[in-house]
Amino acid sequence: MTINLKDILSLSDSVLYNTAVYKSVSKISIDSRTIKNNSIYVALKGDKYDGHNFIEAALLKGASTILINKNRYKNFKHLNCTIVTVPNTTYAYGELAAIYRRKFKGEVVSITGSNGKTTTKEILSTILGEKFKVHKTEANDNNHIGIPKTIFATKRNTEKIVLEHGTNHFDEIKYTASIAKPDYAIITNIADSHLEYLIDRDGVFKEKNALFAETLKNDGTIFVNNDDPILKYETRSVKKKITFGFKGKPNIKGKVEGYTSDGRTKLSVEYFQKRVDTELPLYGVSNAKNTLASVGIALHLGVSPKQIRNGISKVKQVKGRLFVEELENIILIDDTYNSNPTSMEAAIDLLKRVKTHSTKTLIIGDMFELGESAYKIHSQLAKVILKSKITNVFMLGRLMESLAKSLDNESINSKHFATRRMLKIFIEKNNFENQVVLVKGSRGMRMEDFVEQIREKTK
Repeated sequence: MTINLKDILSLSDSVLYNTAVYKSVSKISIDSRTIKNNSIYVALKGDKYDGHNFIEAALLKGASTILINKNRYKNFKHLNCTIVTVPNTTYAYGELAAIYRRKFKGEVVSITGSNGKTTTKEILSTILGEKFKVHKTEANDNNHIGIPKTIFATKRNTEKIVLEHGTNHFDEIKYTASIAKPDYAIITNIADSHLEYLIDRDGVFKEKNALFAETLKNDGTIFVNNDDPILKYETRSVKKKITFGFKGKPNIKGKVEGYTSDGRTKLSVEYFQKRVDTELPLYGVSNAKNTLASVGIALHLGVSPKQIRNGISKVKQVKGRLFVEELENIILIDDTYNSNPTSMEAAIDLLKRVKTHSTKTLIIGDMFELGESAYKIHSQLAKVILKSKITNVFMLGRLMESLAKSLDNESINSKHFATRRMLKIFIEKNNFENQVVLVKGSRGMRMEDFVEQIREKTK
């Protein structure tokens, strides 16, 4: 897949200089450190770095074309390379990715949702890898920069691209979906996530649904979680859809057949006379849902039950996402990557289901981006915690004060810490042997520090 001169000329309001030395390229990069010979270097201006400051380094590495903001041309007009000026290099980077995507002969599967999108992406790409050459989103490359970056990294022999689309503001997915042009799309669920910007669940659906809208516009197929009432209702009139779920009569039917003593799920999936029975290497009911969706898509794309079982056996736990490890006399559950009410309930459900130790300890920090309902939502966690018969609850953060008040007069050992230092001292002084310990909180709470502290205590 190459970007030729005609493609460059099609960029919005672009002006080209030194076109006589232009050669068609197959590599586009925004990182001067990873530039290859005969590639385009796109100079993005971010909050911390300005790519225009690294243009000469990119040329030394082998870049043959530079794409810059038009107001910077006078600084670089002396350079002996093809220069492309545009009003906004970030937007032009997305346009280039859309061109690259159109030249891709394989299929794109796009994933979004309030919870589980990263894990679903990992499960699905691993399963599809048993039959196809697969390329996937790496790390956190799920935004307006990451989606193009992932597309540009696609190798010529790739058959399927699995993309993760993240968001926390309106119209972000509309933009990345317009670049990805998915052949298949899935929204894992709609929950109370990023409410500070998306307002409520209707707003969350409106933002996520842009992925479905783009897919259907391009005659693609959407996979609908029929157990999610919003998704089920809002897609009721869509013809080109495949439903999945544990309830009712979806096209792809999942059933939880039981649990292992350490909380892993035994799952069966049926789709058009094909059945997959498997014991998941991942933990929690939420990961059973993620696996159901992945297995269903894989079956639809022609992966055999045997290949699917082989793929599932190769799935690895993702650090910070219901990551369970057995330390010396402690089962530690690290779910610190992020947090919202739905994922918090799912994590507590797993804590309840692990039977290896009877003492259950919850160490939790604030959940962010919940808007005006933040204190109320935190307080309501008390019902979930009490129902789960957890032994200890240790809380950190201003918002968690409302939960602490709700637990004050209950028969549960609970304690709120005003500072990180106080919680750190408490963990250092206390023994967590013969316990199942869950640590969780939003990204900004940096709860992974306490996971590492508990790990160190067991060495």
